[in-house]
Amino acid sequence: MGFQEQRFHLYRFVSTGPLIFSESGTIIAPDILNKEHGYMTEPTAAPAEYRTLLYDVEDGILTLTLNRPEKLNAFTTSMKEDLIDAINQADEDDNVRVIIVTGAGRGFCAGADLSSGSNNDLNLPDRPDPGPQSELARDGGGMVTLRFFDCKKPMIAAVNGPAVGIGVTMQLAMDIRLASTKARFGFVFARRGLVMEACSSWFLPKVVGLQQACEWVLTGRVFDAQEALDGGLIRSIHEPEDLLPAARALAREIADNNSAVSVSMCRQMLWKMSAADHPMEAHKIDTRGIRAMRGGGDSKEGIAAFLEKRPAEFPLRVSQDMPGFYPWWTERVFD
Repeated sequence: MGFQEQRFHLYRFVSTGPLIFSESGTIIAPDILNKEHGYMTEPTAAPAEYRTLLYDVEDGILTLTLNRPEKLNAFTTSMKEDLIDAINQADEDDNVRVIIVTGAGRGFCAGADLSSGSNNDLNLPDRPDPGPQSELARDGGGMVTLRFFDCKKPMIAAVNGPAVGIGVTMQLAMDIRLASTKARFGFVFARRGLVMEACSSWFLPKVVGLQQACEWVLTGRVFDAQEALDGGLIRSIHEPEDLLPAARALAREIADNNSAVSVSMCRQMLWKMSAADHPMEAHKIDTRGIRAMRGGGDSKEGIAAFLEKRPAEFPLRVSQDMPGFYPWWTERVFD
């Protein structure tokens, strides 16, 4: 009897994901349950009470909402800590296939909260440079984007309103950016007597090219969604009420049609190889990845589904089935 013809009962959830039993008592490989299979998981509860975020998982999509609407979701040290912890949780949750980041209220993130006192690195007292090895010297925005950079799940920004400073630079480590007609962007650092942060001097030229990056950073001007689209910063513009549905439709296309392990590997290959000094480095990783995945559960299922003209039901999970050589890169240290 084929998978689609069987009736299943959700028996219980365990920390590594759902166990699914057929009526005969056979354990079926854990899977992301969705409408296509005839049943759905309950939305995953937030793993912690976040101070500055809403964490909502439903049908394989995690929506992270920056949640300081009275401050246009301005960035604080608490938000930094919440974002890093949320990605840590999402990476190990097989019910999360794609992550969408958006803002509560009329803003996405209006930059660093300059009124938040000691809850903001910019408001710490002036002191001599403690040197690069000191944890105190680290830029909080950079700690967030570095965590996004290593995330195992695809990340989509749904920019619903103003996004300046860290509000725009945090998006650069996400994979795809959609914006509302109400969105505004600004790399305003020079206008505040500061410099670029959140590793944006590395990310921004890769996303939009060096000339466009120079224009936006050196002028420090705030620009609208159309200019962001023309400059390659965002993928598409949507009316406010259509923004999240468009982001979710894109997330569904990723989650419903692809191997979670393949997507995770391909995301890291694209990002990590973007700075490789020769295509041979990509060839090495391509070869190891193909050898690791070829003949495995997801590869067999993907090929069988293609030949049988049916939707694939990939069994492997990111939490435990990544190839043995992952991660292949050397972890960088702050020194």
